[in-house]
Amino acid sequence: MSDDLVIGGKHFNSRLIVGTGRYRTNEEMVEAIAASGTEMVTVAIRRLNLEDPTEKTILDYIDWSRYNILPNTAGCATVEEALFVARLGREVARTDFVKLEVIPDPKYLFPDPAATLEAAKLLVAEGFIVLPYIHADPVLARRLEEAGCATVMPLGSAIGSGQGIHTVEEVRIIIEQANVPVVVDAGLAVPSDASKALEMGASAVLVNTAIAQAEQPALMAEAFRLGVEAGRKAYLSGRIPVRAYAAASSPTADVPQPAAARS
Repeated sequence: MSDDLVIGGKHFNSRLIVGTGRYRTNEEMVEAIAASGTEMVTVAIRRLNLEDPTEKTILDYIDWSRYNILPNTAGCATVEEALFVARLGREVARTDFVKLEVIPDPKYLFPDPAATLEAAKLLVAEGFIVLPYIHADPVLARRLEEAGCATVMPLGSAIGSGQGIHTVEEVRIIIEQANVPVVVDAGLAVPSDASKALEMGASAVLVNTAIAQAEQPALMAEAFRLGVEAGRKAYLSGRIPVRAYAAASSPTADVPQPAAARS
């Protein structure tokens, strides 16, 4: 039975999307991407030097035959900036996929909900396959799905904070009502965070800083791959219900009683 992740009509075996920022070297980035088992790699188009064709960028280190490039609009604070960078990403990466980020506040890095929705509608109208990064807002997630977005990507906690998933209840609601894949993005620190997201029913996770800034990025990437796989299998298996009291794991019926108990 196939358990592919399907986004925008494309099928993926891996449910782990990885970023390319904050690595100490490009060599560490390449090793970590390979160890993660991912099939989709997100790249901040605005942070590439595209003016000098002789200068290598991150895109020159990524095997395009092996990975799907997901341009993102990181660094954009307005709708207009996001549209410009999305269109640039389409040309540079030769894809209609775009991870939409509209983040006006450089301190907390929370996405602008109104601007994200406006930009998403405009990009969908232009034929983009839009993956919007949002706060864990179930109402906004529904509006973005209605606007034609291919996924919704609620944050677990602040970008790069390593705080794990602080938005569990909101993410659960988003998953419950969504008819598109839900990708938990931002704040994940360790593989157990990714596993928890998949156990809840999230379709995938996106991880960058937790891997890139680990002491051994490739090893951490492999650990996240295993965490995602474990979480997905746990979700498909069907967990036991939570009980208020203990339930014996060994049979209690027809168990011989001590002589004193029978007298």
